[in-house]
Amino acid sequence: MREILRAESEAILNIPVTDAYDKAVAIIVENVHRRGGKLVASGMGKCGQISMNIATTFASTGIPAVNLHPSEAQHGDLGILQPNDVLLLLSNSGKTTEIVQLVGLARDLYPQLPIIVITGNGNSPLAQIADVCLCTGGAPEVCPLGLTPTTSTTMMTVMGDVLVVNTMKETGFTRQEYAKRHHGGYLGEKSRR
Repeated sequence: MREILRAESEAILNIPVTDAYDKAVAIIVENVHRRGGKLVASGMGKCGQISMNIATTFASTGIPAVNLHPSEAQHGDLGILQPNDVLLLLSNSGKTTEIVQLVGLARDLYPQLPIIVITGNGNSPLAQIADVCLCTGGAPEVCPLGLTPTTSTTMMTVMGDVLVVNTMKETGFTRQEYAKRHHGGYLGEKSRR
């Protein structure tokens, strides 16, 4: 257990820190907070589950956000996109077929749609077409086979948290605003104290 904790902790500490985070936050604040768009997150497989987590965290902290399944996008769900939206795409390889295809479809609808990519491969096709690329650094998975998304999804979750927290700071999101979005449960009660 300690070996896994150490490996994942080191991977997080070695995520490259660049000004790309500031650029990503600026795009989200401008398009979503100021212009009334939304954040549309997407990923395939385990990355899709992380993108859903990021989207729901953004939504609960004042940034309208949805998760778009990349395969369902090809069957009509692409209609969720609007001109001021921002795409946040997750792919460890940076070449997930469904995500690459989603970019093409989205850009056919709205050529100026900003795209933020979180990937483990800074030289990948997705990294090359992104307006902003946030690279995990590509640490190996802790899975004994080196295959199961483990370390990579942990890093993507943390990177999503960085985007959410810094966006909250930029928009001045308050405890009172938080309470308006959390009516039930422990967090709702705690936010209203």
